[in-house]
Amino acid sequence: MKRYRKYIYLFNPPDTMFLESICINDGRPENLVAHIERMRITAAHHGFTAPQPPLLTPLLPNHLTQGKVKWRIIYREEIQTVEYLPYQPKTVQSLRLVEGDPDYAFKYADRSALEELLMQKGGCDEILIVRQGLITDTSYSNVVLQQGEHFYTPNRFLLNGTRRQQLLRSGRIKEREIRATDLHKYDRLLMINAMVDINNAPCIPISSICW
Repeated sequence: MKRYRKYIYLFNPPDTMFLESICINDGRPENLVAHIERMRITAAHHGFTAPQPPLLTPLLPNHLTQGKVKWRIIYREEIQTVEYLPYQPKTVQSLRLVEGDPDYAFKYADRSALEELLMQKGGCDEILIVRQGLITDTSYSNVVLQQGEHFYTPNRFLLNGTRRQQLLRSGRIKEREIRATDLHKYDRLLMINAMVDINNAPCIPISSICW
């Protein structure tokens, strides 16, 4: 098996931190404007000015300029760490419905609340978080539910992901309230995030989602 080295650039010691994960495809960042805007909104809400992401070209190792790479930035007033990780998609074939109300309206670097819920997945591969009876997100993605030729994303979510926003703007998906008790009305569930578009998203049969 080919071994990859993790590239980490540490600029300052950590504080209360936020995270931005950006997809680099063949050396080019995807949806960068939306990621920078999310950093700006996050910083404004928490009373500081967002730093500019570092220039990509000087830091990206040459052998990572092909294929898909996760550009992981941890920041507050300043950039704290920058990582480049060769993307390795997770295999998800089943979901456990888990009741929870974690605060993840902003993309916090501290994911302990989500990780605690993830411990309830049992024999399933991943969790699908339910808040007051409504479907929200998995522990690391927004979700889209297919109903015939139509695609819907929950209007109640933990994090308004950049891929989710992009698909809504394009009209590819629509928002609606989706109750856990109504999952049987849909054909399948797709998991999307900055690294995964709807065209190559993991597809979970509704029969593979359980309490």
